[in-house]
Amino acid sequence: MFFERKIYKSLQDHAIQQQVTLITGLRRTGKTTLLKQLLHDFFPKNSIYFDLERLDNRSLFSEKNYDNIILAIKQRGVDTTKKMVIAIDEAQLLPNLPSVVKYLYDTYGIKFIITGSSSYYLKNLFSESLAGRKKIFELYPLDFGEFLTFKSIEWIHSEKLDIQFQLDEYERLKEFYNEYIEFGGFPDVVLTNIENQKRDLLEDIISSYINIDIKWLSDFKNADVIRNLLIMTASRTGTRLDISKLSALTGLSKPTVTNYIELFEKTYLISRVPVVSKNPDREIVKAKKIFFCDNGILNSLVRVSGGVLFENAVYNQLHHFGSIGYYSLKTGHEIDFILNKKMAFEAKETATKSDLVLTTKLANNIGITDCYLICRNPPRETERTIWGGSIK
Repeated sequence: MFFERKIYKSLQDHAIQQQVTLITGLRRTGKTTLLKQLLHDFFPKNSIYFDLERLDNRSLFSEKNYDNIILAIKQRGVDTTKKMVIAIDEAQLLPNLPSVVKYLYDTYGIKFIITGSSSYYLKNLFSESLAGRKKIFELYPLDFGEFLTFKSIEWIHSEKLDIQFQLDEYERLKEFYNEYIEFGGFPDVVLTNIENQKRDLLEDIISSYINIDIKWLSDFKNADVIRNLLIMTASRTGTRLDISKLSALTGLSKPTVTNYIELFEKTYLISRVPVVSKNPDREIVKAKKIFFCDNGILNSLVRVSGGVLFENAVYNQLHHFGSIGYYSLKTGHEIDFILNKKMAFEAKETATKSDLVLTTKLANNIGITDCYLICRNPPRETERTIWGGSIK
């Protein structure tokens, strides 16, 4: 059964364009499913699918004479004299693929739809060789609205975030939101109802990420060292990242830690959130906060508090609405999230009126008047308080 993702409409619109359609994101987020659905919906005829995890397909696209690839495709029943579509899965497994695609695109006018697990690979190699010929679509784990779709639960999308707390909606969806906070939004995990199987799937995703994605893109020799760094990083979710401390704890040099943190970010596992300040120089210098792409991954790596899990979930919900920053004073007072430098949000499992007063006061320092609390539990005061489960 196909559950439509929010990104699918944009993919549909671009699929009929001549440009190369690139779908990238962390593994197991559903890229292959979207690719095959696009072929089914728009190109049922004169299209062909290649999975580069298969050695024979990698061998085909490793041909030095690129015209031989067209001959091989013709032998597989595709009419190469007509408009044709080539779909390629797991593009990161073939380093020379960008030059192949460029030649076939320019020479034969082929429409390509391509997926890959690494933004680092796709954004760099494909950007260099396919400038002006491609568009990149980034696929993340399910947001809470998509989570409900996969659970076959009705919900209404809102473009606005200032949603008044509704007790009946909270009661209807609270158990689903708690599951989302604990296990995250990887499609296979969401569709599994048995907790042990959810945990096994998440562990498999982490292992595949380390042993396939990171190994492919770096020169690491010890998977345990990388896992240990991931655990240390996960334990600092929602806080400013101290590279020196991570270096001391892991025994890795500071440049090595920095390189791996950047690689984790470029491959969609983590995000680093900058500070928002009146002084642009301070925004550059001050350390960034770190969040994980998915609560299930975070929860599998390390046990953090319910408050940290909730804050991480809220980040993954809010980042679909624009750019995220945070605000901080030397006193230690902070605002968790600044959206598009226009809206301030403080995430609290149980929100109080004093939290709103403080958040409003802090936001005034940077000229923001649109302030809200985001809560996990029913608030005592509902003014400017949003239930996290209403952010879809």
